[in-house]
Amino acid sequence: MQAVPTHLLFDFFGTLVHYSESRTEQGYHASHALLRRLGADLTYAEFLTRWSAVCADFDRRSDVDDHEFSMVEVGTEFLTAALGTTAARADVEAFVEEYVREWNTGVRYPDGIADLIRGLSGRHRLAVVTNTYHPPLVPGHLAAMGIRDCFDAVIMSVEVGWRKPHPNIYATALSALGVTAGAAAFVGDTYAADFEGPRRAGMTAFLIDPHDIHRVPDEHRLGSVFDLPYAVRSDDRVQR
Repeated sequence: MQAVPTHLLFDFFGTLVHYSESRTEQGYHASHALLRRLGADLTYAEFLTRWSAVCADFDRRSDVDDHEFSMVEVGTEFLTAALGTTAARADVEAFVEEYVREWNTGVRYPDGIADLIRGLSGRHRLAVVTNTYHPPLVPGHLAAMGIRDCFDAVIMSVEVGWRKPHPNIYATALSALGVTAGAAAFVGDTYAADFEGPRRAGMTAFLIDPHDIHRVPDEHRLGSVFDLPYAVRSDDRVQR
């Protein structure tokens, strides 16, 4: 048993926001139009197929050791192949920004999330620790949600160079907060990245698992992030 954590570390996608990780269903017609203007002779279907294949290849490479990549790296490899020549950095950045804008149409903010975070920030110090390929993405959403000021740190895999569940990203977060693992609790919706990894790092962890998919102690399973205040207050204790 241990006292209520002083610090709460949150996953972002799937925890603080709903989202679609699809690389096709949001609709990427503006990205395709830009690609055509840059000189690529691809149909919309060909664009989606080739883009998805390049992204999947980057994911497979990262799965080997949990190193992280950036959208600029993906965009450079994709555009160079699509254009048949080395893509200019400005063109890559323009394409990535357009693609991310369209991908963002699949991100939704849960009702009441800002009030939840503001309430928790009055009792705990907060941080976001997230896997993401694009540095402006998560800070931009936090600002749009009106809660950027609630977080002492926003730790992103693309800046650390390692994605969850690599131990380096948790160590980076704890160091940024100046706190030991025993005083922190991690909250997220993915078992390996947000439960198993943080526990190996010495933190308490709470998993959003409303359908009881994973073998997690009941006191560490949440139906949603909105169950967290009760979980961390329960009897003024949490069990690792």
